[in-house]
Amino acid sequence: MAKSTLMMNGREVGFEPGQTILDVARAHGVDIPSLCYLKDCTPTGACRVCLVEIKGARSLMAACAMPAAPGMEILTESEKVVKARKLNIELLLASGRHDCVTCEANGDCTLQDLAYRYKISELRFERPEKWYPTEDLNPMIIRDFSRCVLCGRCIQACNEVQVNRAISFGYRGAAAKIITSGDKPYHESDCVFCGQCVEVCPVGALKEKKAKGLGRPWEVEKVRTTCPYCGVGCQLWLHVKDGKIIKVTAVEDGAPNQGRLCVKGRFGYDFIYSEDRLKTPLIKENGEFRPASWDEALDLVADKFKGIIAEHGPDAIAGLSCARSINEDSYNMQKLFRAVIGTNNIDHCART
Repeated sequence: MAKSTLMMNGREVGFEPGQTILDVARAHGVDIPSLCYLKDCTPTGACRVCLVEIKGARSLMAACAMPAAPGMEILTESEKVVKARKLNIELLLASGRHDCVTCEANGDCTLQDLAYRYKISELRFERPEKWYPTEDLNPMIIRDFSRCVLCGRCIQACNEVQVNRAISFGYRGAAAKIITSGDKPYHESDCVFCGQCVEVCPVGALKEKKAKGLGRPWEVEKVRTTCPYCGVGCQLWLHVKDGKIIKVTAVEDGAPNQGRLCVKGRFGYDFIYSEDRLKTPLIKENGEFRPASWDEALDLVADKFKGIIAEHGPDAIAGLSCARSINEDSYNMQKLFRAVIGTNNIDHCART
């Protein structure tokens, strides 16, 4: 069946039923800016940055929420559209403390990019005199309400992407803010610290606490790798400066996680630099540990296992597989215990 068509900036383009105007534009290489839109989530039209002009419509429409219809005639950069977008961006800039020089998101901020794109050099509106205080009581996430533009992306990420349902909009009007249940701090709420809210924040309202002051976006190198924890194989971006990881983000289109991470994958990289990490096997003699070779250590363990099995039977031994191992290693571990040692006493530390 032939696709339906519409006119976009004087060009006829096809679209599938159910697509929004923003979907159609991106499918055909037309750049409509957006700030609140989050892929695969219910569109909200909250920021009004993606406004477009539709022939015959009484007002400008939000492209992210407006379904495409056959025969539509759409302008994405008309004088009327650009004027409205500039006004909305100015209002967003005036809604809080958006001084880019001191912001951790400088260089990685959608609002900053929009202000530059539409050549906004000064504000005509007064900023609020007071903001909600910054929350940094937990070890992972800084919540700077003075920079929040209430786009709702963090709520969508929490409720629709990760389905943790820990945050929502609270209060009304000028007092509106993003809250947890009961407006508690993150560490006293239902938040599981997956950090998906930080991942999708388009401004500097949510940032990784451990990365604060360690490097600007243009100073770091992004290295793709696989999460070292469980066997799922989530894809990560390591943000590296001077040979040291300063933060971790998800690979948006990387399988299998598709931009999602858990608390361990996003924030649990400190072990790399721990002074307590063992660099060689250790054998205890006379109450003291001494360094040993792998051959010596493995021979000792094998001899001990044989002695225990001979005296007490195989069920006197139990194994615990490391959650940071790949699935194949965990499979071999249980095979060793069940088929070689002869016991089903095998578990996995992912439950912790």
